[in-house]
Amino acid sequence: MNCKIEIIPRLLHFKQPAGTSRGTYTTRKVWYLHFTSPDFPGRVGIGECAPLPALSCDDLPDYEDILVKVCRKVEREQGRLDMDGLCDYPSILFGLETAIRHFFAGNWALCDTAFSRGEVGIPINGLIWMGDFQNMLSQIEKKMEAGFRCIKLKIGAINFEEELTLLRHIRTHFSSKEIELRVDANGAFSPVDAMEKLKRLSEFDLHSIEQPICAGQWEEMARLAAESPLAIALDEELIGCNTLERKQELLSTIRPQYIVIKPSLHGGICGGDEWITEAEKQQIGWWITSALESNIGLNAIAQWCATFSNPLPQGLGTGALFTDNVGVPLEIRKDCLWFCK
Repeated sequence: MNCKIEIIPRLLHFKQPAGTSRGTYTTRKVWYLHFTSPDFPGRVGIGECAPLPALSCDDLPDYEDILVKVCRKVEREQGRLDMDGLCDYPSILFGLETAIRHFFAGNWALCDTAFSRGEVGIPINGLIWMGDFQNMLSQIEKKMEAGFRCIKLKIGAINFEEELTLLRHIRTHFSSKEIELRVDANGAFSPVDAMEKLKRLSEFDLHSIEQPICAGQWEEMARLAAESPLAIALDEELIGCNTLERKQELLSTIRPQYIVIKPSLHGGICGGDEWITEAEKQQIGWWITSALESNIGLNAIAQWCATFSNPLPQGLGTGALFTDNVGVPLEIRKDCLWFCK
């Protein structure tokens, strides 16, 4: 099919600074892909390429040049994607995959599911960004008032004792049956003190902790996964494992309790499918999370997520972060993301 791909850079602005252990975001650069074809006048498919600075394996100085070359190649090959050739550029692959899906769907409902028909919502976690004690406490209270049953806290930026106090505050008011708690350390702990911190965190009946130590320490992470009283989920650890063999090796070596899949970071939709298939073969749990995309990327991830029967709360609540987001029919009602058909 003859096609044309227009690349539109966009700088998004956060409503309030988004704090992580790797720093604080105030703006977010993304590239929108507009996929059109003279064979279908008036139809357009939109995808989003959004590498995360200092984290994505394809966060490269010449990213935009690479994106242009890839899109021109897709045009020459009449819309066909070289999945193997793009595996090292997950955010580009994700943008192209979803632009083409949107083009052929003809609307934002990319897959035919109960979610895309507006019949059910996807349960999501309420995300608490890093900040000082009072800021995080205020965020927690607002999420609980809104009706969230699963709350995820970014930890590792403030004093560990203060973070324990926040968790204690939640557990004083809500049991684990009422509120599920997840924490994400973004690799903030050292292998030396990680186990002691995991033991103290486990006192609050947490669901899991994401990436307690920095990625790349497979032997140490395997030890933690085997001995920790708290379930461990891998996130950053998956970045750069772009072949099926490498994915199988990582999962069989570390044996985590969960993996957290972000298409923009972990291989696009096709790479995410591989992660899920391999995790289920090895009886490892999983959930899907967005990675600070705008509503374009968030909708594509949610539409894909809805094709699975995963009862766990997903990490799909970032669409309301930006002052200048794109209008897509998504809405958060209590603790669920809904597609408004």
